[in-house]
Amino acid sequence: MKIEKLAGIDIGSNAIRLLLVNVITEQNNNQKPSFKKSALVRVPIRLGADTFLNGKISEENKIRMIKAMEAFKLLMEVHGVQKYKACATSAMREASNGYKVANEIFEKTSVKIDIIDGTQEAKIIFGTDLSTVITAKNSYLYVDVGGGSTEITLFSKGKIINAKSFKIGTVRLLDDNKEFKNIWKSIELWVKENTKNLNRISVIGSGGNINKIFKISGKPMGKPLYLSYIKDQLELLSNLSYEERIMQLDLNPDRADVIIPATKIYLSIMEWSGANKIFVPKIGLADGIVKNLYYEK
Repeated sequence: MKIEKLAGIDIGSNAIRLLLVNVITEQNNNQKPSFKKSALVRVPIRLGADTFLNGKISEENKIRMIKAMEAFKLLMEVHGVQKYKACATSAMREASNGYKVANEIFEKTSVKIDIIDGTQEAKIIFGTDLSTVITAKNSYLYVDVGGGSTEITLFSKGKIINAKSFKIGTVRLLDDNKEFKNIWKSIELWVKENTKNLNRISVIGSGGNINKIFKISGKPMGKPLYLSYIKDQLELLSNLSYEERIMQLDLNPDRADVIIPATKIYLSIMEWSGANKIFVPKIGLADGIVKNLYYEK
């Protein structure tokens, strides 16, 4: 048996995550490697609150990022990580000083950050193992809702049909911007146009908010949530105050506000596509980064 220790760093708009994974392979065995999560560290640095409101990453959050990368590097050393990769998404991508901040972090911590576009993000996430969820005869919309963008990938009979990234996300939607009406409409048109000739379509949800909703449901892994349940959850969340969501639903403070716009996005896409079920395999960008690292060899 061979065990490799890999790590992926996901620098999102709502938080920064470090995922540590043991990749287990059996020598002289043709079976696929097993990816076992060793640890997940999440730091609530909301870069999107800087970028989407002020157009740049603040000095305060830059310092917090430097400290987070220093801490992540030490954790990876303790765990014996052999290889890692860090990717940043929409908040750093759109910040006027995003690349400057990435360079400064590299100079001070030696952690290199790749700032990726929406298409790259969708491909990395889609590269995770969905075999436990999908069946060859059905069609799926893979929906990843982040703080700054939503990536949608349509695949049918095991093949990618189309994919698109939209500049709408949970942190953005906290700001009541009239421009979002046009983006909502463009998502609706894209989803309806690309799914109009497909039957038996389901949604696969990716992101911290849908993972939390699934956890609240108490359903076993592999079982879907239904449209009616998502509607009920949105009504429940909307009727609770921010404080009540933290106390009654055990949500983190930086989750208790963004979970409502996230649920609206998933629900809307389900309704527009005619999907009655959403599967939540609990995979995300960090998982995809680790798998990319392994298969790059």
